[in-house]
Amino acid sequence: MNLNILVVEDEDAIREMLVMVLEQANFRVIEAASAELALSVLAENRVDLLLLDWMLPGITGVELARRLKKDASYKDLPIILLTARGEEEDKIRGLEIGADDYVTKPFSPKELQARIKAVMRRSGKLTELGQLTVGDLTLDAEQHRLTIAGKTVDVSPTEFRLMQFFMTNPDKVYSRTHLLDQVWGRSVYIEERTVDVHIRRLRKLLAEFGREELIQTVRGFGYRFSMAE
Repeated sequence: MNLNILVVEDEDAIREMLVMVLEQANFRVIEAASAELALSVLAENRVDLLLLDWMLPGITGVELARRLKKDASYKDLPIILLTARGEEEDKIRGLEIGADDYVTKPFSPKELQARIKAVMRRSGKLTELGQLTVGDLTLDAEQHRLTIAGKTVDVSPTEFRLMQFFMTNPDKVYSRTHLLDQVWGRSVYIEERTVDVHIRRLRKLLAEFGREELIQTVRGFGYRFSMAE
């Protein structure tokens, strides 16, 4: 699925079990045993969903979720709280701080996978059959294929990821720095003009179908993908 999940859990046995379950479901998994380590991971990696234990040493999971939801860089990051606290008021508290879902221990692997996929789907990061369709553009995540009006378009892996980000986040303006973080990852040093190079290549491919206007330049800010005329 090419989706990265950050598992933040201080108990080794539970964390190892979560990693095994998620990898069996074909997710890419990154581990952290504390909120502090999680922040370091987030600063250096592209993460699509955070699976976060409520009770962590030091900064608690609830506090970490609250901080991330107030940070412009992470406010759209889907978060699922994982906890033994099953009281209704605790669930409400977790959702009020911005968590997208709440899984109470003990849980079955199938339930966890289903909840993760539901949150991913609501956030636009996961679609049925691994396909994302916007207008007459379709991205097939399983086959890494872009089609326009039913015709296959040859794109590089980087351009595929860039198009995937645009199509899952339409009508929003993103700076070059933000695109570098989301598409290339924070741990990779690449100059901002690299974004411009790949944008030009995508526009050239789209132009063959009369779709070059889908990727718009917003002067002084960055780029936007929009189907609006």
